Amino acid sequence: MPLNFTAIDFETANSSSASACSVGLVKVVDGRVVDTASWFIRPPAGHDYFNEWNTRIHGIVENDVIGALFWHEQLDDIVSFADGDHLVAHNARFDMGVINGACAASFIDTPSFAYACSLQIARKTYNLDSYRLPVAAMAAGFEGFAHHDALADAEACAAIVVHAAKRHEASDVQHLAMITGTKIGRIGAVALAG
Repeated sequence: MPLNFTAIDFETANSSSASACSVGLVKVVDGRVVDTASWFIRPPAGHDYFNEWNTRIHGIVENDVIGALFWHEQLDDIVSFADGDHLVAHNARFDMGVINGACAASFIDTPSFAYACSLQIARKTYNLDSYRLPVAAMAAGFEGFAHHDALADAEACAAIVVHAAKRHEASDVQHLAMITGTKIGRIGAVALAG
């Protein structure tokens, strides 16, 4: 099987996992980036306040998302972009928590995805002092990106997985997870079924 996956990154308005305010998506087919997308998200009511700390990190303010669609209005676009791929995120527990939290706060079902964590893969691939995204991405030869921009972070995540797969001679995301001793996680109905 080829190295196909969708890298994903969310920025949040506050500490609530439901407060996604931006998403970045990178489609990788056969180990190459073939498409990217990013947009603002209007967080669901009750999760829509912008914490000063979060804004300091990513620079997104409430005015940026006023015209954006709500989570429940654009979840189908995220699912459609991924098109059945494994998702990959750096510290995937956070990003999968955002999907679960935003779906719960929007009273909609969480879509089914299998996912891998580029942070865990990086820990099993490189010998670094830190495995934060900028450091791990630099080890993969991807540097000088705008950290905490959702699309740039998703591109960095994709670069780590592609580089690690080549280094380990892994044929696909599942094979890479097996070689590195990391787990393929699941969210949505596939998580409940298995």
